[in-house]
Amino acid sequence: MNNFEFKNPTKVIFGKDTIAKLSEEIPADAKVLLLYGGGSIKKNGIYDQVKTALSNVNVTEFGGIPANPEYAVLMEALEVIKDKEITYLLAVGGGSVIDGTKFLSAAALYEGDTPWDILTQNIKTEKGMPFGTVLTLPATGSEMNSGSVITRKETQEKLAMGGPGLFPVFSILDPQVITSIPERQLANGLTDAFTHVLEQYMTYPIGARLQDRFAESILQTLIEVAPTVIKDPTDYKAAADFMWSCTMALNGLIQKGVPTDWAVHAIGHELTAMFGIDHARTLAVIAPSHYKFNFEAKKEKLAQYAERVWNVTEGSIDDKAYAAIEKTEAFFKELGIDTKLSDYTEDYEGTAEKISKRFTDRGWEGLGEHQSLTPDNVEKIVKMAY
Repeated sequence: MNNFEFKNPTKVIFGKDTIAKLSEEIPADAKVLLLYGGGSIKKNGIYDQVKTALSNVNVTEFGGIPANPEYAVLMEALEVIKDKEITYLLAVGGGSVIDGTKFLSAAALYEGDTPWDILTQNIKTEKGMPFGTVLTLPATGSEMNSGSVITRKETQEKLAMGGPGLFPVFSILDPQVITSIPERQLANGLTDAFTHVLEQYMTYPIGARLQDRFAESILQTLIEVAPTVIKDPTDYKAAADFMWSCTMALNGLIQKGVPTDWAVHAIGHELTAMFGIDHARTLAVIAPSHYKFNFEAKKEKLAQYAERVWNVTEGSIDDKAYAAIEKTEAFFKELGIDTKLSDYTEDYEGTAEKISKRFTDRGWEGLGEHQSLTPDNVEKIVKMAY
């Protein structure tokens, strides 16, 4: 294993009826900004649970954070933070609301003139405004990590940010919340978490046995519970495994001591920024082509994945590796996730060239675990995904 340091300060409060514990986690004298998305929490009872738990706290609300947290909307929330002298943030939502809250945590204490610089200049946030989360949609793992991705519609950009100051102080995970999530979003969540694991696992062997098995166990669990989660989200056992798998997929643990990729995400973010395609679905579009293009570099790990996760025991390393890609694509399709860009838009011509140019302009000359994936390579991968 490679050398590593690991610290995750987020307190996780997991289980049934845990939203009531909010009152124990937020300081009584805090001025809280409650952030949420399109308002579904007001229909499914989560909003009422949160408000009841915070009945003795000074709370201001800000709703309407979109599925890809939009910079312009977040700037409106930043004005509220300043006007109301907010001291504590509470995200009640999925990854988008939590990501948006992380941006606000950083921007609230940022001393520069333009908060967008935090993203364009890759500024690490050492200290942010404290915040907690109530997770309503398992998927991104944002409830237990310090990363965030923000979209800016006017420039068609989707960029990442983070830093040690952006871990949630606490996160409440009640698996019962998934009972009201639409099937499309459940499929997205399963796909997102699955691909998060692949980004940290599908590289090359370095003999990190425990890390490999951590990753494989999450993949196996997601495959096992996926049919139940989609068919019957009221099944608490499946919901609990699903929610915890999503959190464990990206809380930093499985990436320690091993090489990681993240090229699929880098390319997928561009598809979301350009076409508005759901984040998880862009990953399903790019991942198969990415693994085919980088087959020689990844085939040993692909074959291991085929054996351990998909129980493919016959054939050569190449045979197993190809089977792994096919099984992964089939899994996405079983969830109702299309895996070609042309399934989502008729305007795909020129996309590959545009993304390649963007990466060149940003100086992203080498992506992937070997830092060898050039913008020209990215162009070829995107064309393979048409």
